[in-house]
Amino acid sequence: MNERTVMQRLELLEYHQSLLMEMMTFSSDEFNKLIITKKLSKREVETFSSFCEKLSIEMQEQKAEGFVYFHPLFNEFKSILPRHIQAREMIEACLQQGLFTPLMAEFKKYLKS
Repeated sequence: MNERTVMQRLELLEYHQSLLMEMMTFSSDEFNKLIITKKLSKREVETFSSFCEKLSIEMQEQKAEGFVYFHPLFNEFKSILPRHIQAREMIEACLQQGLFTPLMAEFKKYLKS
């Protein structure tokens, strides 16, 4: 495959992606939209999901021990986000799609208004 063909296919994929994003406008798949619009790789998403699972378990354990302050976990969460994604947009996208709901609901408390 030559370079011109590759570029044409890439342009077609980008066009199709933009059409899919328009179709998703009325969908509640905010996390999936964020993945696409911020161009996250499969590996980045898997890393994020694994980390959120770990943080969810840590938060449950801490709650069982009587903890009520989870700002250190929130700081860990922010540290693993790609630089071009704000904590607010990730938290809101996860909540709207129903992902890691208890964890994200707790983290939402630490967002500045």
